Amino acid sequence: MSARLSRFATRVGAMSFKEALHVRRDPRTLYLALVMPVVMLLLFGYGVSFDVDRLPLAVADADQSDRSRELVRAFTSTHEFEQVARAAPEEADALFRRGRANAVLVIPWGYARRLAAGRPAPVELLVDGADGTTANQVLAKADAVVRAEAGRLAGVAAAPPVRVDVLTRYNPAGRSAVYLVPGLAAYLLAIAAVLLTALAVAGEWERGSMEQLFASPVGRLEIVLGKLLPYLAIGLVQFLLVLTVGAAVFEVPILGNLGLIFALGLLFLSGMLGQGLFISVVTRNQLVATQAGSLSSLLPSMLLSGMLFPIENMPAPLQAISRVVPARYLVHGLRGAMLKGNGLAVLWPDLAALAAFTLVVLALATARFQRRLA
Repeated sequence: MSARLSRFATRVGAMSFKEALHVRRDPRTLYLALVMPVVMLLLFGYGVSFDVDRLPLAVADADQSDRSRELVRAFTSTHEFEQVARAAPEEADALFRRGRANAVLVIPWGYARRLAAGRPAPVELLVDGADGTTANQVLAKADAVVRAEAGRLAGVAAAPPVRVDVLTRYNPAGRSAVYLVPGLAAYLLAIAAVLLTALAVAGEWERGSMEQLFASPVGRLEIVLGKLLPYLAIGLVQFLLVLTVGAAVFEVPILGNLGLIFALGLLFLSGMLGQGLFISVVTRNQLVATQAGSLSSLLPSMLLSGMLFPIENMPAPLQAISRVVPARYLVHGLRGAMLKGNGLAVLWPDLAALAAFTLVVLALATARFQRRLA
């Protein structure tokens, strides 16, 4: 038994060394694995943000009183809104069409006089609803400003008897980067890992070197593991780079156990590398393998993993499909481990799902790998 294990390890090591030589001779592979994810992380981290401030606000102040100017200052003093124009209410559509303003604050004539008489003083806020996300933030921020201004005008005596203090845990500043970086780690690793191995066996078929492997005593499992291990080592370096850049550049906290975070990355990378290897075995063509690898890793990892959109809000069929997307479990696991400090008692379902996916996809790749040319 020990002699067979020794021969098995020797053959796997030889295959891994051969694949490592291919990687060293092709610098594009190292660029794809180590440089591209970091560049994409920086682009996504700085370019994709749900933090909206300094919203362009136009003001239609028909009252032109001290009270109306105080209301405008309440909107702009916190830098949530930025006054960009003075306009009449009927000019709102033109401003929205040109993209000059997201909202128009309309203060009618008699606003100050109504306040002085103790009567309700209604104002209007016209909102551009073409961008639903921005419109919702405009409404939320405007509601907060109006409530604060109403409380200031009413005085302490009119304060409500119950006060609710809202405390946000794990991301008190509400920064998008803290939420996005763990999801981006899964997305970038999925793309790079699948593409790395999607080209491996397909390239062997196109170069004709697969015949040499068939003539050798190396078994199917030994070939699969031998081709996977060098890319797994590169992928782990890539995973550490992404986490390091996320923590150093975007100040994403890492509160959980590093061993568990490493285990999540190891299982995910093994599964995605196995998926790429399975695709390359089936297609035997680098172009087709690249396209299939991109489609099977890019779209599901972005849209069905919970990276951008909550899975709970998806239709039931898409929620069911997301259960077979490994990025879903890495995103959930990384957010729990990095941001909340979750331990094994909480993360074991994610680890189990990733382990099951890895075993299944490696078994499929090994079974599909046939030692014949036809």
